[in-house]
Amino acid sequence: MSKPVPRPGILDIAAYVPGKEHAPGVARVYKLSSNETPLGASPKAIEAFKAAADTLARYPDGQAVELREAIAAVHGLNPANILCGNGSDELLGLLCHVYLGAGDEGIITEHGFLVYKIQILGAGAVPVVVREKDCTVDVDVILAAVTEKTKIVFIANPGNPTGTYVPVSEIRRLQAGLPKHVVLVLDAAYAEYVRRNDYEAGIEVVSSNANVVMTRTFSKAYGLAALRVGWMYAPAEIVDALNRVRGPFNLNAPAIAAGAAAIRDQAFVQQAVSFNQMWVETLTRALEAIGLKVTPSVANFVLIHFPEIDGKRAADADEFLTSRGYILRAVRGYGFANALRMSIGPEEANRGVIAALSEFMGHQS
Repeated sequence: MSKPVPRPGILDIAAYVPGKEHAPGVARVYKLSSNETPLGASPKAIEAFKAAADTLARYPDGQAVELREAIAAVHGLNPANILCGNGSDELLGLLCHVYLGAGDEGIITEHGFLVYKIQILGAGAVPVVVREKDCTVDVDVILAAVTEKTKIVFIANPGNPTGTYVPVSEIRRLQAGLPKHVVLVLDAAYAEYVRRNDYEAGIEVVSSNANVVMTRTFSKAYGLAALRVGWMYAPAEIVDALNRVRGPFNLNAPAIAAGAAAIRDQAFVQQAVSFNQMWVETLTRALEAIGLKVTPSVANFVLIHFPEIDGKRAADADEFLTSRGYILRAVRGYGFANALRMSIGPEEANRGVIAALSEFMGHQS
């Protein structure tokens, strides 16, 4: 060989593509493509971040004790069962690195988070994609896809980009139907936003089973996307296994400090959740009133479906909105060729999108 060559399969992986951020030639741009909170971070988290600047010459705590203890206190958990990561993305990758190998299979759903497939392939394993039903995870279809090669199952609950969710009764049924050696990963990145009596993020299921883990993030409701802070609640044996290959200082000190302050400020989080719930409902009603279909969402975004009419498809709407400074997320890669995902933004952005799409659909008043 005349140069270094990645191992087979790596160059076949399609890299993750984030939501776009720019609209050339537009003076005011509203980025509504990455599910960021419009309320920003807690002032207490910002203060903690700034204070961490005094110790930048020192390595951070490799065990993130302050953050793990803060998470444990808020959720009533044992800190020993919590592992923090550089975003939940790192933890998803570690799970694949530890529990998958060549020839193994990992089950994902057709509209699931694209990182699952990337990490499964990166571990040399085979992603098995199963269908969803009405944009919602179907437990029976997952169980039917399990083989002797299955080692891990990824469930985004709520789903992204759908915004739908699976009741905890179905999650328990899924776990009961899986072989005991298969790891069930409950990715609850949007759990803070859910207000449904039959939903549970995963804490109860993890607590009563040896093969279930729950991942969470500070990038959404807590407004710390720039710092990349995620965490996992898992059985002690799984935490121990991941700790053996985790980078020794995978979270930086400002992230640890800001994360701990953010999760303690639950009053601020509830403001963000209330704002979000009001606007999800308002946007859904308004968009349906102008003739668009919206998948019912419990998260901080809505999935908007466009008509199969020339000039009115999602690509046309995306171009129209971008020209006016509203950046939504095209979701063709998630199996929705004719839909856009819109993050809940500040009030002026939300109202602006409603007005722009009303004009686009010919419903201008």
